[in-house]
Amino acid sequence: VYDVIDNARLVNGRVFCDMGVATADGIRCDIDGNIWSSAGWAGEGYDGVHVFAPHGQLIGKIHFPEVVSNLCFGGVKRNRLFITASQSVYALYVETQGVPFP
Repeated sequence: VYDVIDNARLVNGRVFCDMGVATADGIRCDIDGNIWSSAGWAGEGYDGVHVFAPHGQLIGKIHFPEVVSNLCFGGVKRNRLFITASQSVYALYVETQGVPFP
């Protein structure tokens, strides 16, 4: 993560979070500033969605039986999480909303 100066320069680069041996692919933000990331290709116990607080602490995991590749918030209230995986597309309701724009 970086600090943005005058909408022109990036400074103070630092690690936001540690995914361990998992690989982040799709990354989305909710209205509370939490970061939702797919986490895959690391083996059992890692495949799924990892949720990080705004300061980078891991606050939750949603495990899936196959490799997860991407995710997005959708639905009328933006409170439905859609997840693509190696063989399936999953959809579940969550207790937050995705931000309405990047």
